Amino acid sequence: MTDERRRLGQAGERLAEEQLVGGGYQILDRNWRDGRRGELDLIARDGDCLVIVEVRTRRGQRFGSAEESVTPRKQAQLQRLAEAYRAEAGWDGPLRIDVVAVSLSPQGELIEINHIQDAV
Repeated sequence: MTDERRRLGQAGERLAEEQLVGGGYQILDRNWRDGRRGELDLIARDGDCLVIVEVRTRRGQRFGSAEESVTPRKQAQLQRLAEAYRAEAGWDGPLRIDVVAVSLSPQGELIEINHIQDAV
């Protein structure tokens, strides 16, 4: 991954986290990794529900919207990672997977943040 893509992703995750915290979510973890199987961007609590949050950030629409980038393959990976996190954390309560899509202008200015609950 290039430094530019990494910075773009980190910026999107910061914006998503601000949105979630402003909405009453409690952030429990960031960038949790399951070995080489993948990474969860944000893990949060929304009341009594554990929420796995996938953050997708796009600058411009050249490669489609941020929402469109969550492919069926990515959804399956998120489900596997969510179950791995649940097992590691010993969580037996409700769990859902949300997507926060961050759209930026080509110049990097925020256009929109779209929080899709129970997206996967």
